Amino acid sequence: MELVLDRVLVKRGEVSIRASCAFSPGVHLVTGSVGAGKSTLALVAAGLLPPTEGSVERRGIARSMLLFQFPELHLTEKTIREEISSFGVPADGVLSRSGLFGRGEEDPLSLSRGELKRLLLSCVLARDDDLLILDEPFSGLDCTGRLRLCREIGKKRGGIVILCTHERHFLPRVDVIWEFEDHTLACRGRVPEAIASWQGAPAGIKALVAAGQVPQNVSFEDIGEAACRTRD
Repeated sequence: MELVLDRVLVKRGEVSIRASCAFSPGVHLVTGSVGAGKSTLALVAAGLLPPTEGSVERRGIARSMLLFQFPELHLTEKTIREEISSFGVPADGVLSRSGLFGRGEEDPLSLSRGELKRLLLSCVLARDDDLLILDEPFSGLDCTGRLRLCREIGKKRGGIVILCTHERHFLPRVDVIWEFEDHTLACRGRVPEAIASWQGAPAGIKALVAAGQVPQNVSFEDIGEAACRTRD
């Protein structure tokens, strides 16, 4: 199973976004500043935006899902229960996991932004897709919700997960780190070796690397463990 972007170029106004890469099974962290090209990459990977140049090839990928940054873009049904069913997953389990048990007959638009984001994340994470693309999934979540999401992403195994985010404090355990430089996607490599060459790494990780304590991964727990070692 593999998603291959071969010399892809996408023009968005005056900006040219470039990517030549291959995503294999595992959790891929795609980082970069706001406007660097993360959302554009998500759309191209999902097949919703054709590249201006280059090609996108899906090898062995039968089912895929993109979670948009703005949850309102997903809504198609009149009730929360119907909205969950449109994802092809059991409604009761999703209602319970998203903290909305007993509210299945309400209008999805009556939910707060955070509630709606939790609902849709529960829907897509309950699916068994070969390719799952998450565009800024942490936006709209509080700290507890972000930690919970990190744990859930860490449980996804067997398929390709592409996590596009500028989140810098709450991250799941990942397998590969990618980074946009001047709107061009660069591969930093597999974790943990990639962490030392991650130019846009959070300040806490950079401080640990400078102290000779490279975390085993980029999750909140891994960074905490590495920080504890510096005090031993």
